[in-house]
Amino acid sequence: MSKFGRRFKMNLMNHWVKLAITLSVVIMIGLSIWGMASLESYYRNITLATMPINMLMMAVNAVVFVFLYTMVMQGGFSKIDTKSVNAKEVNIKFSDVVGMDEAKEEAWEVVQLIKDHSKLKKIGGKILRGILMLGPPGCGKTYLAKAIATEAGLPFLSMSASEFVEVFVGVGASRVRKLFKKARQLAYGFGGCIIFVDELDAVGRNRAFNQFGGSETNTTLNQLLVGMDGLDSQQENVIVIGATNAPEDSLDAALLRPGRFDRKVYVVRPNLEDRAKMFAYYLEKVKHDSSIDVAVLARKAIGKSPAEIENIVKESALISVRKGLDVITYKEITEAVERIELGIKNKIKMNPREREMVAYHETGHLMVTYLLHPRDDVFKASIIPRRSSLGVVHPTPREEWFVHDREAISADIKVCVASYVAERLKFNTTTSGVSADFQHAMRIAHQMVWKLGMGPSGYIGDYSSIPENQLAETIKTKLNDDTNKILKDCMDECEALLKKENEIFERFAHELLVKDELEYDEIEAIFNEYGKSNPRIFGGKGTSFDKGPGTDSQQKT
Repeated sequence: MSKFGRRFKMNLMNHWVKLAITLSVVIMIGLSIWGMASLESYYRNITLATMPINMLMMAVNAVVFVFLYTMVMQGGFSKIDTKSVNAKEVNIKFSDVVGMDEAKEEAWEVVQLIKDHSKLKKIGGKILRGILMLGPPGCGKTYLAKAIATEAGLPFLSMSASEFVEVFVGVGASRVRKLFKKARQLAYGFGGCIIFVDELDAVGRNRAFNQFGGSETNTTLNQLLVGMDGLDSQQENVIVIGATNAPEDSLDAALLRPGRFDRKVYVVRPNLEDRAKMFAYYLEKVKHDSSIDVAVLARKAIGKSPAEIENIVKESALISVRKGLDVITYKEITEAVERIELGIKNKIKMNPREREMVAYHETGHLMVTYLLHPRDDVFKASIIPRRSSLGVVHPTPREEWFVHDREAISADIKVCVASYVAERLKFNTTTSGVSADFQHAMRIAHQMVWKLGMGPSGYIGDYSSIPENQLAETIKTKLNDDTNKILKDCMDECEALLKKENEIFERFAHELLVKDELEYDEIEAIFNEYGKSNPRIFGGKGTSFDKGPGTDSQQKT
């Protein structure tokens, strides 16, 4: 059958009900006209006189019928709100997917198999039936799925898995059946179809069974599994692409077995090179200063997802408009990062005593981060209230790290407890502002001892994996003592540093009280003034990180 014939047949299958109703109406109208012509004039007049009321009653009946037809015959609660999207309308090519080279390579292989699977069939192989995209939110899983649809030139059905889930039993399964039926019809007419199910974990999590039977989610997942199995027996070329932010082991094993999601594509956060490409891509869409170095911006955006990078550029454009500028400059991008990471400045008034305590609190964070942390640098220090904090020291790693050693983890604890030490040294008392710092520090120290085998007593293993009621009290006591010792040792080291560098300590607190905020270059200049070069720069030459390092995490009061 020709391509035109297949599409005509597909449309006939989809719209036969409408065609039948239209034909029936035309026949009835013709019979009515023929009957009226054969009546005597008296009866014809009576018929014409009663026709308006009959037409009104017919209209009421038609409305009721259409409502019932829509609610019952067309699926009722199980009706799915989706439409086929032609690949030309999606119009996202692989060249538009910036970065993600490894994921794109995997996806490109899938596209080639979809477009030409005759070679695979020649040797007895089977085409992929399911592709699972895994990774953090905002990293481009949906974008990549659209690019696959565009490059393959196939219709694209997109739904969120949460749309399948309802409180009514059987509704989700019915929607899954309708989705696969529609996909097979489109595949019959166009040679293939792609189903994209976003947030797959909404229905794909491990099934739980109890004495009351399976839940609605279980029923929906069962129907999804059957639907994907049923594809093997069909001639139509239907590919299912699933995407999720959830861990892979949280998905049901039956969903991950071969024959369903045959290929896994891991879409991870971009590396340094990819971030530079993304900044260049998004900056091309706006008017910006040509002197902006995207390599510097990439180093400032360690750990950022593509969505977060796009948001930085959008926010910098808004700041430029508010300032009345025609182009985006480096300063506006820096302000955008601050606004997104630190929040909007609050217009609350602190009394002089409270403001002074906040200044010394943040100075403790600042000095320990700069002088003791092996990886993090200080991007900004401020005693201007933002969000729920009265001040902030914003650190960032100078480069990407994927594992954390004992020195770096201990340094995180020192940065946290430095605020407590600073308050106690200066005022011989402490404030409630150290609560969040202590919480973070104790959580890190607990993980070092209980999970990572980094305690001073030499206990090795992940004791958190053992139920506490199965651990001896002596072991738990020793592990907790080790946790406390780590905190105490870090606190002693911070105290020794701040006492030794008391002159710099007082200088930074004074600068914060006068200026409210200190930028990276100002911070480094003060340290250089006292002969303290940046310990993270090779050779000890404390030079600016080209307008300062990036933003990744923060310590708040």
